[in-house]
Parts: sequence; C-alpha cells; structure tokens
Amino acid sequence: MQNPLTPEVLADPVALTRALVDIESVSLNEKAIADCVEEVLRGVPHLTTYRHSNTVMARTDLGRAQRVVLAGHLDTVPLNGNFPSTMRGDLMYGCGTSDMKSGVAFALHLAVTLPDPRYDVTYFFYEAEEIESKYNGLTLVAQSHPEWLEADFAVLLEPTYGIVEAGCQGTMRAVVTTHGERAHAARSWHGVNAIHGASEVLRRLTTYDARRVTIEGCDYREGLNAVRITGGVAGNVIPDRCQIEINYRYAPDRDPAGAEAHLREVFAGFELEVTDAAAGAPPGLDSAAAQEFLAAVGAAPIGKLGWTDVARFAAMGIPALNFGPGDPNLAHHKDEHVELTKIRDGAATLHRWLAPA
Repeated sequence: MQNPLTPEVLADPVALTRALVDIESVSLNEKAIADCVEEVLRGVPHLTTYRHSNTVMARTDLGRAQRVVLAGHLDTVPLNGNFPSTMRGDLMYGCGTSDMKSGVAFALHLAVTLPDPRYDVTYFFYEAEEIESKYNGLTLVAQSHPEWLEADFAVLLEPTYGIVEAGCQGTMRAVVTTHGERAHAARSWHGVNAIHGASEVLRRLTTYDARRVTIEGCDYREGLNAVRITGGVAGNVIPDRCQIEINYRYAPDRDPAGAEAHLREVFAGFELEVTDAAAGAPPGLDSAAAQEFLAAVGAAPIGKLGWTDVARFAAMGIPALNFGPGDPNLAHHKDEHVELTKIRDGAATLHRWLAPA
C-alpha cells in the first residue's frame, strides 16, 4: 500500500490523526501501521530509528543534558462498526481516535517537524498495549533492548482530555472461592450451597469503604469490585464451589504486596488467590522536565484513575505523566471520537515544551 503519511499530512496533527486512524491496527495486527511509521522516521535525518517486532523507536542524539520520552501505542481494541474515520463538525469519529492515535499523531508530528528540541527525545510507537502484557511492545523492548528506554522523564500520550494525569493506580485481580457440598436440589438440606455462601463476600464488597489518597496534590480514589461470578454444575445440583473474581484498583502509595495483604484482610476467612497484579506509579512531578511540562500545559495535574504504561517507566526510576487530547471516558466505545481543537491545542502545548527557547 502507498504510505498515507505524506509530508503534507505529517505537517498537520489533525490530518495525521485521521490518516493513522484509517490504518487498521487492532492488537497483533500492527504491521501495516508500523511499516508506515518506520518508513517516515527512517527518512528523517535528525533521527536514528530502530524497530523491534512492530514497535518503532526513533531518537535524537544532540548531546542535551536530559533525555525525555514521548510514547504512544499503535494498536486499538477490535473494530465496532467505527472504521474508517468520519467527521462531524469539530469531531473526528473512529476506532482509536481517542485511545490513542491522536496522541500518537503528536509524537510523530514533532519527531518529523522539530529537529532541535531543547531535550534529546526518544519517540516510541509501540504495539499491543490493549492486550496481555506479554505482547506489549514496551515489555518486549525492556527484555531485548532496555537501553532504548533510558531517560530522565517520560510522557505517555494516553487520552486525558488535554490535562495532565499524573502517575497511575495499581491494579490487581483475585479470585475468592467459597466451598459447599453437592446434593440433589430436591433435597438441598443434605448439601451446602457454595453460591449462597458467596453472599458474605458480596456483602463485604457492597459495604466496602474505598480509600481516597492524596499524593503530591493528586487525588486517587480506590475501587474494589466483583467483576465475574461462576459456580454450579447442573440445574438440579446444589453447587459445591463458587468463585468471585475481584478487581482492585489501588493508589500508588501501595505496592502489590501491600495490595494483596489488604485483600486478604478484607476477605479474611475465605480462600483467595491473586491471579494478576501490576504496580502503580507515583505522580512523578518533582523533576525539572515535569515542572516545565506542567508550566507549558498551564493547568493543575490530577491523579490517573486507571493503569497505564507510566508504571513501566516508574519501575525503572523514570518519572512519567499521561497527556493526550482524547477523552478517556470515550475510549473503547463504539462512538469513540476526539475534538479537533484538543488535537491542535495539545500539539501546540508539546511544541511549547520541547521547542528551544
């Protein structure tokens, strides 16, 4: 296919967003978009470009005192009758408009049009953020080329509706199991109903008082919820086993060990197995680059309610923030869209931050 990322498109973040949206790139199908991005970046003389699988990295090497990262994922969730893009007034509709090809457009536009940024910049355009971590482009790069990730500060171009969302929550999934004894449903008193036994688990969830934590001026509200219940073997058998899957979103002042300890306290007396966990990230607002970025944005940051790849950088001791034009409340929706003014304003903000004084 002819590369739609022409010089004219690359010069306009709005046109670039639409061109990227119109390259289908559902997770694990990012080759076409990665090919287009790589072709563009390899033609830019002030960048050194590498590729690992369907993740493309380009960097300046200007000898600046600090290096910053701009990172955006190329993949989207599955299409839902929202491809290709459409325009309605000041809104662009389509899969990935908000999450997060408008953010990717920021990075690609700056990579091509800003040859002398005030910091050295590493640009990441990575695969498979929307699915299991083992496929995530940043995970694969960390395993194979960890030196590519080295930086003093990072910005993840996730949808934040044009404000800074600092750090991110940790996330944990666990399964609480209740046990009973099978019996014929006609003589239920001969058994113990494990599903009925789950009522106490659900009561504790219903009455749970979620923490609100303020860190570096950013508020994080935790959440503990049942997301799936399974149990029973047949319509005429009293079930002897019931499993309640729990999702816990916790503030970044807790690590996974602390989060697990809290769950075991909440569900004391029940069997609990942690099935997945990812640490959060602190706000990371203290670095000089972060302060200059906040000044360019001109608005107070808020805490990120959700998990993003800022946590990967925080785990390496690199402070990181989330900033992008999309509305996070529209991510993954059939009517996902982005405001054109948010794209233009966000691109101007990043240019103010990175352009030499």
